[in-house]
Amino acid sequence: MELGHKPQILITNDDGISAHGIAALIAAAKPFGNLLVVAPDKPQSGMGHAITIHDPIRLSKSTLYSDIEAYACSGTPVDCIKLGMFELLKRKPDLILSGINHGENSSTNVLYSGTMSAAIEGAMEGVPSIGFSLADYASDADFSAAQYYVSRVLKAFFEKGFEPSICLNVNIPKGTKSQIKGIKICKQAHAYWADRFEKRQDQFGRSYYWLTGEFADLDQRKDTDLHALKEGYVSIVPTQYDLTAYDQIDKLISWENEK
Repeated sequence: MELGHKPQILITNDDGISAHGIAALIAAAKPFGNLLVVAPDKPQSGMGHAITIHDPIRLSKSTLYSDIEAYACSGTPVDCIKLGMFELLKRKPDLILSGINHGENSSTNVLYSGTMSAAIEGAMEGVPSIGFSLADYASDADFSAAQYYVSRVLKAFFEKGFEPSICLNVNIPKGTKSQIKGIKICKQAHAYWADRFEKRQDQFGRSYYWLTGEFADLDQRKDTDLHALKEGYVSIVPTQYDLTAYDQIDKLISWENEK
């Protein structure tokens, strides 16, 4: 970054432009640079890395954040990042921030998360990116402690930086600032959703299905994001988009010569 250059920060989320979490993120990020907000016009949770290819994408100027340039987007969180970079900024920003998500995105939740997919899209474009999530699903969740830790993480980023080919998955436990013990750099836990479907009927007697299930944490390691959150720490997992299982390549190489 050039001396005296004020960083350009692109902000999105998956809960929608009017969510409490993105308001807290904007407030925390404002002292660090020039902000451009491009966020979905409606909740897009669980969209993963989806992009819009069969419908038009619309942008409309938003006045929700007074002196901050902001746009509501009809597309997904990844659409928001692409439009923010290539249509509005006409260049790559210095930093991409996503969140603060209403609910945690630890472990394999990162694969479903629209919040984290926006950050991963940034990493794919070579832009340092950070996704923030609060482990509180309550409608009246308090984002003040999360806002404080966003500021701490941003301060560390601008002082020390990290490789732009990765992004950071930051999860903040539920609680007040005094209840949270600090920050832990972690591994992604091995856990999964034990999915079930409830079969129901609508008022016309037609069947439909509702996804339910429980989150199964079978990982007993003490260096994971789930363990850190349970112990009252903010977890930070360096996350990459390259899903290649490199340790398996040599084991599979013999398949090339199978008849």
